[in-house]
Amino acid sequence: MTDDLDDLRRALQAAPAPDGDAKARALALAMENFDRAQGTAPASRSSEDRPRAAPLNGVRRMFHYLTSRPALAATTSVAALIIGVAVILPVADLRIGSPTVAIAPPKTEPAPVVEPVAPAPVTEVVPEPLPAPVTQPALDAATDAMTAATGGEAVATTGNNATVTAETAAKPKATVTPSDDLQRADTGAASATLAQPEAAPAPESEAPMEMAEEALPPGPALDGLVMDAEPRLRAEAKMEGDTIGYLAAPSASVVAEPDQTIAPVANTEAYATEAPNPVKMTAEEPVSTFSIDVDTASYAVVRSSLTGGNLPTPEQVRIEEMVNYFPYAYAAPEGDQAFASTISVMPTPWNPGTRLVSIGIQGALPEVAARPPLNLVFLIDTSGSMEDANKLPLLKQSLSLMLSELRPEDQVAIVTYAGSAGQVLPPTAAGDQDTILRSLDNLMAGGSTAGAEGLELAYQVAEGMKADGEVTRILLATDGDFNVGVSDPEGLEAYVAKQRETGTYLSVLGFGRGNLDDAVMQSLAQNGNGTAAYIDTLSEARKVLVDQLTGALFPIADDVKIQVEWNPATVAEYRLIGYETRALRREDFNNDAVDAGEIGAGTQVTAIYEVTAPGSAALLNDPLRYGAAPAEGAAGELGFLRLRWKAPGEGTSTLVETPITGAEASSPETRFAAAIAGFGQLLQGSVYLGDWGWDQAIDLAVQNRGEDAFGYRIEAVNLMRLAQSLSAQ
Repeated sequence: MTDDLDDLRRALQAAPAPDGDAKARALALAMENFDRAQGTAPASRSSEDRPRAAPLNGVRRMFHYLTSRPALAATTSVAALIIGVAVILPVADLRIGSPTVAIAPPKTEPAPVVEPVAPAPVTEVVPEPLPAPVTQPALDAATDAMTAATGGEAVATTGNNATVTAETAAKPKATVTPSDDLQRADTGAASATLAQPEAAPAPESEAPMEMAEEALPPGPALDGLVMDAEPRLRAEAKMEGDTIGYLAAPSASVVAEPDQTIAPVANTEAYATEAPNPVKMTAEEPVSTFSIDVDTASYAVVRSSLTGGNLPTPEQVRIEEMVNYFPYAYAAPEGDQAFASTISVMPTPWNPGTRLVSIGIQGALPEVAARPPLNLVFLIDTSGSMEDANKLPLLKQSLSLMLSELRPEDQVAIVTYAGSAGQVLPPTAAGDQDTILRSLDNLMAGGSTAGAEGLELAYQVAEGMKADGEVTRILLATDGDFNVGVSDPEGLEAYVAKQRETGTYLSVLGFGRGNLDDAVMQSLAQNGNGTAAYIDTLSEARKVLVDQLTGALFPIADDVKIQVEWNPATVAEYRLIGYETRALRREDFNNDAVDAGEIGAGTQVTAIYEVTAPGSAALLNDPLRYGAAPAEGAAGELGFLRLRWKAPGEGTSTLVETPITGAEASSPETRFAAAIAGFGQLLQGSVYLGDWGWDQAIDLAVQNRGEDAFGYRIEAVNLMRLAQSLSAQ
């Protein structure tokens, strides 16, 4: 198989020399078209915004000249008298040793008048397989042709080992019907051939190839020629040893492939790793004690993972935060009580041999006018890791939504931290929204994370805003990346625990994915008498900071603890679903010095136990050989519920006790909560579900969806369906 250049060379060699008059007409027409191109060509494009593959620039420029309209018109003058051959040269992996290219400025001379002619017909042929490699002589021929076409421009290509290798599957080729007449370049017809080289190659240039574009002379004429030819070639650079790259086949646009692959951003997310609660034998350990938790961050993280096409990892799933994400129609407290409890008992959906005991707590919701003034410090992470759209920009939008819910007597201050901490906005009346919004809008991300320094300054600002009877809270908004200062969770925990004695609450809002340090955020919120939420969308921001603002910011009870004593006569085994990070020792329940969670105004909390009766086939443990004597005075009771809490700012707790009789009926509310608990366990890969799977969880949620004013429950159903699909992959 012969090469296209060999075919071209033979065709040109076989062609008789043109007579003098024909040659003069051809040259005149070429110069006329060149002059017209100077005046009508589109504006030049800056080399700075052009995709660049530095080692290819010289070679690409050569092909630009070969394929430009004036160059083609000039070379047509000789070959079109006998035979026309238009050749498109997709060349692959052009290997050149130490290539350099230099291009002299074009020379212009007055052109004689030439009569216009009609374009010749074009006939396309079927592409044939790529020929063998073209060696240096063939390349020299093409170079000489370009030299002649550009009016004597010197084009030198150096390198003794320069060859053109064939790596594409096929190369398109077109032939043109011979004609004695010349056609004008501006007709756009494709009847162009390369002239037979008559001169030796130009001397070697000293300019390096990567500087070829910069060496080109300025001017509209030259730039216009390049712009006309540029859409016909696409340069793709692929640096590999001595391989410079390849020139792709003609295309409608010029697209440059990236020279380097951008390394993916490392995922440094961290989550608390607590094993799911085990099944416990009532005879051995009848008492279960834990701190209240009203956080909802885990549900939003799970949603973010699923909608991103990934199943969450087991440590990302905290079932209590998923269950507590939803509002429930629990009975409201009466009189001056801080909250009321609702108990229900139902068969376990995933195990017919057990029952679920649901404990729902409803916090009191005072009138808006009865809320105390709020002193709010926005502690905003403006480090470089916060620059993503779902971090600082979403954070600013989220806090802006909350401003409309604040009252004139509330105050807002803004502290930022990134490398160093600073106060952006001094305490300002919430009614001055313009000033607050301007301060938010001016925030920019950059620098490292001086989280500890930011916390210190925020507590100082909060201390200056305090007044008797008011609520002071720091609202930390971050992606959880604390990499400067006191960055270990234990150090931060100790600092925040000490500061909570001042009466200032600390809540945490998480933003973004990739380096979300959930473990640090949870530690800060739990030890700062606050809550933790994760905001992945503006809708979630509205839920947390608008719809649930009162519950998020105004506490009605501190250090809330739950303790359940199970009756061994009716409950042989039990398992608390969730609350692994909130476990307390039995003796912590009566110790008012031990910290626990807070409940905000109108907040709801749900805890679910799975219990197994003595003699049930579902028992997982063998009975004790030396069991304890049967309990007395509690016949028929499943257990005994104790709640303990402190009023905000008080040091002494209050105790409320409620028996669990087993006769408490379930409701759609508690059955939907059970469906969400099953959802979380499926994501964790729980060993306690048996054959119960996604279809059953979805059916249970759909049947008990009930009133869903904000669409939260139907969203959960859709997330279950998505998780089911991802689990099947």
